[in-house]
Amino acid sequence: MGCLKLLASERSVGKLAKFRGEDFCIEEAKADSFEGVDVAFFSAGASRSKLLVPFALQARALVIDNSSAFRTDPAVPLVVPEVNADSIRPENRLIAVPNCSAIILLTAVNPLRKLGTLDRLIVSTYQSASGGGAGMMRLLEEETKAVVLGTELPESPLGTRYAYNLFSHNTPINEFGYNEEEAKVIFESRKILSMPELRLNVTCVRVPVLRAHTETVTVEFSGPAPDVDEVRNLLASSPGVRVVDDREANRFPTPLDASGQDDVLVGRIRQDLSNPNALCMLVSGDQLLKGAALNALQIAEHVLKC
Repeated sequence: MGCLKLLASERSVGKLAKFRGEDFCIEEAKADSFEGVDVAFFSAGASRSKLLVPFALQARALVIDNSSAFRTDPAVPLVVPEVNADSIRPENRLIAVPNCSAIILLTAVNPLRKLGTLDRLIVSTYQSASGGGAGMMRLLEEETKAVVLGTELPESPLGTRYAYNLFSHNTPINEFGYNEEEAKVIFESRKILSMPELRLNVTCVRVPVLRAHTETVTVEFSGPAPDVDEVRNLLASSPGVRVVDDREANRFPTPLDASGQDDVLVGRIRQDLSNPNALCMLVSGDQLLKGAALNALQIAEHVLKC
């Protein structure tokens, strides 16, 4: 019979968290917290992972890390199970979960490699407040209420109003003019696909949506793009994907429909009229599930089965 052990910072010690109807008391995450732990899931930020993961590995735990701490380490597999589960080796005790936008993107795009060689991806993301944590969700709700009621806006750390607005993803800009989120999608996608030369252009935008990220994707192939019906049929049979592509009813993926769903929704599948080698798609996925927690659980299940 397995048991669950919940660890967090000192300020959360003693609080209760419910799982399957049972209350579990939160303990402090320390160097000696991992004795007897078989699988350790980390999702407390890169600095905490860098500090505590070595102790979990010393205790012989399988570590699934949801932060950015080890994603670029060539010795650490960066895994979306539907895409590259075969990159995990028996000796790997530390496996990284990719950035949420990269997971959603590649779950939808990877099946298309059966129909041709990828040459370039052009991606724009429409990212929800939940990607920035509970505090950003509260900020959006409070600002929206204030705008509707005509009351004073709450103080915001964003430097711009969030409600009824959108803005470039609130991460630092690098020397090439790309923000941190865009750079993650580019470099992590190359690693996951084992395509270090793959060309990507990514623009990440935060939108006033509470949950689930949406992306527009243009997929360029090295030759003529596959037939739209062939693409639709392939995606409909691909794991982790659900096709929502009803042109007559004008029904396509939305973040509301994707919220709480395990699958990534894909629609607006069409030829790019400006490029015979390209096709376009609209993708939406719950970044708290497939983009984070679910992907981590799928990795653990794959390793334990193997």
